[in-house]
Amino acid sequence: MRDTFARKIDYLRISVTDRCNLRCRYCMPEGGVVSLGHDAILSYEELFRVARVAVELGVRKIRLTGGEPLVRKGLLGFVEALAKLPQQPEITLTSNGLLLAENALALKEAGLARVNVSLDSLRPERFAHLTRCDALEQVWRGVHSAEAAGLTPIKINMVPILGVNEDEIADFARLTFAHPWQVRFIEFMPLSPELEYSTEQLYPAANIYADLQKIAGLTEVARQGPAGPARLYQFEGAQGSVGIIPAVSEHFCRECNRLRLTADGQLRPCLLAPQEIDLRTMLRAGVSDQVLAEQLEKSVAAKPQQHHLDKGDGTGGRHMQGIGG
Repeated sequence: MRDTFARKIDYLRISVTDRCNLRCRYCMPEGGVVSLGHDAILSYEELFRVARVAVELGVRKIRLTGGEPLVRKGLLGFVEALAKLPQQPEITLTSNGLLLAENALALKEAGLARVNVSLDSLRPERFAHLTRCDALEQVWRGVHSAEAAGLTPIKINMVPILGVNEDEIADFARLTFAHPWQVRFIEFMPLSPELEYSTEQLYPAANIYADLQKIAGLTEVARQGPAGPARLYQFEGAQGSVGIIPAVSEHFCRECNRLRLTADGQLRPCLLAPQEIDLRTMLRAGVSDQVLAEQLEKSVAAKPQQHHLDKGDGTGGRHMQGIGG
């Protein structure tokens, strides 16, 4: 599938739940948000049907997200079903790490290829403040369990926020000297005015790069294939690499290759645009695979050239945990 700007669309992000076991301050208000009811969320059978049709159209990578995907029961069976598709798409998962330790080996055996872990502080007290949960040690157990299970290369996603945690960029980057991990710094995306952090606290990619340059000699890593949005670098003598994702200041829209399916069955051509196609109603009305394929192609055709978050346009009123990130 190619969109109207000649981008090849071969990546589907599936949010399996809007529920999360953390309350990160840049994602959710302290009281949380009203969760979707059971009937509002697509069943695994419905999710699988959309994924199967998407793979038949050329999707070759599926990432499972949430909320926190591991809080939904039955996820292992869903991973196994996706991994057994004849086209053998790569199945990956993004997690906050809290439930990884007890699930990592089973996820690998089910067919999961890799895992990304979202982590925004290495300091226990700050982690507890940012997430409203004192569980940093639990996350680290999850990271090491995932590595031991072979869900590699491990990717750590860190969001620097000015005045909050940008002083930890160097600490995160130094992890790559001891571990063959990819530590990625993602520009803060201020998506909702009701959350605690504002547009003024965006820590731009240029600043992140300048901070990394102070640590050691930094060499750009050549991109291979669909390398994703990160600009990759490696320190001299490091086992792993660091990445910068300029989601706002420079954006990566010209290389975007993805569609998103929300837990409640809305197909979105762009994370940061409000357009959605209601697949849930169609699925429950018994539409054919051909109709589903047409809707996927319609969503591809509707992909905007780029987002306009820098101009105040956001997610159409949805919180990030309801979109799948």
